[in-house]
Amino acid sequence: MMLAQRAARRPRSQDVDGHVGARVRDRRILLGLTQHQLADLIGVTYQQAHKYEKGINRVAAGRLYSIAQALGVEVGYFYEGLQTAGRLVPSPQQRMLLELARNYLNIPVRAHREAIAALARALAERQNGDEPAA
Repeated sequence: MMLAQRAARRPRSQDVDGHVGARVRDRRILLGLTQHQLADLIGVTYQQAHKYEKGINRVAAGRLYSIAQALGVEVGYFYEGLQTAGRLVPSPQQRMLLELARNYLNIPVRAHREAIAALARALAERQNGDEPAA
Protein backbone atom coordinates (compact mmCIF):
# COMPACT_ATOMS: atom_id res chain seq x y z
CA MET A 1 0.00 0.00 0.00
CA MET A 2 1.34 3.41 -0.91
CA LEU A 3 2.28 5.86 1.84
CA ALA A 4 -0.22 8.44 0.56
CA GLN A 5 -3.06 5.89 0.78
CA ARG A 6 -2.18 4.94 4.37
CA ALA A 7 -1.93 8.60 5.38
CA ALA A 8 -5.31 9.32 3.80
CA ARG A 9 -6.97 6.74 6.08
CA ARG A 10 -5.27 8.02 9.22
CA PRO A 11 -7.33 10.57 11.21
CA ARG A 12 -5.91 14.07 11.30
CA SER A 13 -4.76 15.39 14.70
CA GLN A 14 -7.65 17.88 14.92
CA ASP A 15 -10.07 15.00 14.25
CA VAL A 16 -8.50 13.07 17.13
CA ASP A 17 -8.75 16.11 19.41
CA GLY A 18 -12.41 16.53 18.50
CA HIS A 19 -13.12 12.83 19.05
CA VAL A 20 -11.43 12.82 22.47
CA GLY A 21 -13.30 15.99 23.43
CA ALA A 22 -16.63 14.51 22.36
CA ARG A 23 -15.95 11.38 24.43
CA VAL A 24 -15.10 13.56 27.46
CA ARG A 25 -18.34 15.50 27.00
CA ASP A 26 -20.50 12.39 26.58
CA ARG A 27 -19.03 10.73 29.68
CA ARG A 28 -19.40 13.94 31.71
CA ILE A 29 -23.05 14.22 30.69
CA LEU A 30 -23.65 10.54 31.43
CA LEU A 31 -22.36 11.12 34.97
CA GLY A 32 -24.52 14.22 35.38
CA LEU A 33 -21.59 16.60 35.81
CA THR A 34 -21.45 20.18 34.59
CA GLN A 35 -18.41 21.59 32.82
CA HIS A 36 -17.74 23.63 35.97
CA GLN A 37 -17.75 20.48 38.12
CA LEU A 38 -15.43 18.65 35.73
CA ALA A 39 -13.10 21.65 35.64
CA ASP A 40 -12.94 21.68 39.45
CA LEU A 41 -12.21 17.94 39.54
CA ILE A 42 -9.29 18.21 37.11
CA GLY A 43 -7.94 21.56 38.29
CA VAL A 44 -8.59 23.76 35.26
CA THR A 45 -10.89 26.68 34.51
CA TYR A 46 -14.36 26.18 33.10
CA GLN A 47 -13.19 27.76 29.85
CA GLN A 48 -10.33 25.26 29.53
CA ALA A 49 -12.69 22.31 30.15
CA HIS A 50 -14.99 23.74 27.46
CA LYS A 51 -12.08 24.01 24.99
CA TYR A 52 -11.06 20.41 25.70
CA GLU A 53 -14.60 19.18 24.98
CA LYS A 54 -14.84 21.15 21.74
CA GLY A 55 -11.44 19.90 20.58
CA ILE A 56 -10.16 23.48 20.40
CA ASN A 57 -7.30 22.73 22.81
CA ARG A 58 -5.43 19.45 22.76
CA VAL A 59 -5.49 17.50 26.03
CA ALA A 60 -2.00 16.68 27.30
CA ALA A 61 -1.35 13.08 28.36
CA GLY A 62 -1.16 13.87 32.07
CA ARG A 63 -4.36 15.90 31.93
CA LEU A 64 -6.14 13.14 30.01
CA TYR A 65 -5.14 10.74 32.77
CA SER A 66 -6.66 13.12 35.35
CA ILE A 67 -9.84 13.42 33.29
CA ALA A 68 -10.07 9.63 33.01
CA GLN A 69 -9.75 9.28 36.78
CA ALA A 70 -12.36 11.99 37.41
CA LEU A 71 -14.80 10.34 34.99
CA GLY A 72 -14.10 6.78 36.16
CA VAL A 73 -12.80 5.35 32.89
CA GLU A 74 -9.52 4.12 31.43
CA VAL A 75 -7.61 6.52 29.17
CA GLY A 76 -8.32 4.24 26.20
CA TYR A 77 -12.04 5.01 26.55
CA PHE A 78 -11.46 8.40 24.93
CA TYR A 79 -10.01 6.79 21.79
CA GLU A 80 -12.67 4.10 21.33
CA GLY A 81 -14.33 4.32 17.92
CA LEU A 82 -11.66 6.58 16.51
CA GLN A 83 -10.71 4.33 13.59
CA THR A 84 -14.32 3.92 12.46
CA ALA A 85 -15.49 7.48 12.96
CA GLY A 86 -14.13 10.53 11.20
CA ARG A 87 -15.93 12.65 13.76
CA LEU A 88 -18.08 11.32 16.58
CA VAL A 89 -21.53 12.83 16.11
CA PRO A 90 -24.04 11.16 18.41
CA SER A 91 -27.43 10.48 16.90
CA PRO A 92 -30.51 12.12 18.43
CA GLN A 93 -31.34 8.75 19.99
CA GLN A 94 -27.87 8.51 21.57
CA ARG A 95 -28.20 12.05 22.95
CA MET A 96 -31.62 11.16 24.39
CA LEU A 97 -30.18 8.02 26.00
CA LEU A 98 -27.37 10.05 27.58
CA GLU A 99 -29.87 12.56 28.92
CA LEU A 100 -32.11 9.77 30.21
CA ALA A 101 -29.18 8.09 31.97
CA ARG A 102 -28.03 11.37 33.52
CA ASN A 103 -31.51 12.20 34.79
CA TYR A 104 -32.06 8.65 36.04
CA LEU A 105 -28.82 8.78 38.05
CA ASN A 106 -29.93 12.07 39.62
CA ILE A 107 -33.18 10.62 41.02
CA PRO A 108 -32.43 10.45 44.75
CA VAL A 109 -35.14 7.95 45.79
CA ARG A 110 -34.33 4.33 44.96
CA ALA A 111 -38.01 3.36 44.75
CA HIS A 112 -38.55 6.06 42.12
CA ARG A 113 -35.60 4.76 40.07
CA GLU A 114 -37.03 1.25 40.27
CA ALA A 115 -40.46 2.55 39.18
CA ILE A 116 -38.87 4.25 36.15
CA ALA A 117 -37.06 1.02 35.22
CA ALA A 118 -40.30 -0.98 35.59
CA LEU A 119 -42.18 1.54 33.43
CA ALA A 120 -39.54 1.34 30.68
CA ARG A 121 -39.65 -2.46 30.78
CA ALA A 122 -43.45 -2.51 30.60
CA LEU A 123 -43.55 -0.05 27.69
CA ALA A 124 -40.88 -2.00 25.78
CA GLU A 125 -42.71 -5.31 26.30
CA ARG A 126 -46.01 -3.83 25.19
CA GLN A 127 -44.36 -2.30 22.08
CA ASN A 128 -42.79 -5.64 21.17
CA GLY A 129 -46.06 -7.50 21.67
CA ASP A 130 -44.70 -9.42 24.64
CA GLU A 131 -46.76 -10.16 27.68
CA PRO A 132 -45.87 -7.93 30.66
CA ALA A 133 -43.73 -9.73 33.23
CA ALA A 134 -45.48 -10.54 36.49
